[in-house]
Amino acid sequence: MVERLDATFAALADPTRRAMLAALQSGERSIGDLAAPHAMSFAGAAKHVGVLERAGLIERRKAGRQQLCRLRAAPLREADDWLRQWSAFWTTSLDRLEAIIAEDTP
Repeated sequence: MVERLDATFAALADPTRRAMLAALQSGERSIGDLAAPHAMSFAGAAKHVGVLERAGLIERRKAGRQQLCRLRAAPLREADDWLRQWSAFWTTSLDRLEAIIAEDTP
């Protein structure tokens, strides 16, 4: 799971890939459709799609001459689960900060 989580966060580190994933929320898109808002070539978009596919975030299939991509949300759930473990840490830390500020405020 750690390797998949690493791949997920590496894929999400790029704003273009995050935008591609956001576009896929509403359904399947071709690689050309994913490339269009970013003024990039098909080859450039295909590289981003490859990173997303290796991370398990999308599935790709051929339909005639087009390559269609579909979102796979399971790795995002795993990333969310990992991030949620830090929620208690931040809540506790912010509660302590709030208490310190309240003590120092006249």
